[in-house]
Amino acid sequence: MAKDKKTLPASGAGLVRYFNDDSFGLSLSPNQVIVGTIIIMLVCIALRFTTNVAI
Repeated sequence: MAKDKKTLPASGAGLVRYFNDDSFGLSLSPNQVIVGTIIIMLVCIALRFTTNVAI
């Protein structure tokens, strides 16, 4: 018999992985997201501290 052969478990452990390269939309790098967030924060802070001057 083939008792001396060692069988290894499946390497994927039952997980399914999908590789789709045909995604649509914007693809932003993490640096672009951080810079955009900082810009939005600065605009919000600037708008918060502006005063309405009635003439």
